[in-house]
Amino acid sequence: MKLSHVIATALAVATAAPAFAEITLAGMVYRTGPYAVSGVPFSDGYADYITLLNERDGGINGVPLRLEECEFGYNTDRGVECYEELKSKGALVFQPVSTGVTYQLIPRVHQDEVVLVTTGYGLTAASDGAQYPYVFNFPAHYWDAAIAQIKHLKEAAGGSLAGKTVMHMFHNSAYGKEPIPTLELLAQREGFTLKMMPIDHPGADQSAIWPQVEAANPDYILLWGWGVMNREALKGALDIGFPMENMMGVWWSTNESDLKPFGRKVEGYKAVTFHAVGTDFQIYNELNDLVYFGGKARGHMNNLGEVLYNRGMASAIYATEAIRKAMEIHGAGDLTGPQIRDGFENLSMDDAKFLELGMEGFTPPMQITCDDHGGGGLVAVTQWSALDRSWKQITDYYAPDSALIEPQVAALSAAFAEKIGLPRKGC
Repeated sequence: MKLSHVIATALAVATAAPAFAEITLAGMVYRTGPYAVSGVPFSDGYADYITLLNERDGGINGVPLRLEECEFGYNTDRGVECYEELKSKGALVFQPVSTGVTYQLIPRVHQDEVVLVTTGYGLTAASDGAQYPYVFNFPAHYWDAAIAQIKHLKEAAGGSLAGKTVMHMFHNSAYGKEPIPTLELLAQREGFTLKMMPIDHPGADQSAIWPQVEAANPDYILLWGWGVMNREALKGALDIGFPMENMMGVWWSTNESDLKPFGRKVEGYKAVTFHAVGTDFQIYNELNDLVYFGGKARGHMNNLGEVLYNRGMASAIYATEAIRKAMEIHGAGDLTGPQIRDGFENLSMDDAKFLELGMEGFTPPMQITCDDHGGGGLVAVTQWSALDRSWKQITDYYAPDSALIEPQVAALSAAFAEKIGLPRKGC
């Protein structure tokens, strides 16, 4: 055989070899700026779990994972640029951790047929999977959070909020505005007065806000902040002597680094959650051996087990288990965006699955379907223990209020889809 034939045969074999390319996930991060205090732990948890899979398993079923990060500083325009940059690098799964960026990306991901994961944020109506096949916002969304907050306040008030005043203190952005329609309906139903207190980006100066809060004298404050805004809001509440047990954050207002500097002063502050905190999970033994002690951690390891670090891990678990399911469905390792979407739409995370992952009891069970991209919507309440410097879950998981939520989802889903010109796919 001539040498040219040998070379041609070798090239043909190499081309036909079934060696799968890496599966690329997008790390849209903000490790700098006024939101870095919240962005860093989430991104670290997400990255460290991907590293664990690569170190322990060679990825998923032997197909390595590649995490491409792009810093956007929680700036929406830059976030869209990051999306385009990461898409050009082959990313198939995106997690922007920004509601504003999510709004901008929804029409793009449907055109590009890549998956957008918005774990506990983004467009709440995107739980309508028949309308938004490439967007997933499980295991609970903003309206689930608002409902759980009001349910708990009602219990704390002895069974009725009639005559009470609840203040919605929120980041004046798409994120903070998301629960307003739900809170307005709840105010009508439960008989409380709802007051709005928007705080403009980035929320570092709240000197004009807290005299207004003191004058309004609310019975309860719902804190929907992010980044530096959270710490400044806690400081403002302490300055006017507002009772910490009557202040309740959404799950993005739970960063331990915001609370610890205040010591015992913030004892009793509450927040909602959809997952556990801490390092008392089997998986942390593997992370120690294969990631942390090997010098492969993404960050400085000063946030392990904290609420946002664990939430980053949760998001990575959801994404990678959906990819695993997609491989099972399609019998392939070199997946496309639509195939990965199929994995998400058939994702089942029960107690046995979390036990298998070394995360027993981490979140409640959930099942994703074509129709329902929002998951179970189960939300619990946690309370800050200043003595232990950690969160303690103080309630069982509240079930979602489907009768209240489903009509809202249908209306907003149709309105947003019409606005961006997205036809309904159906199931």
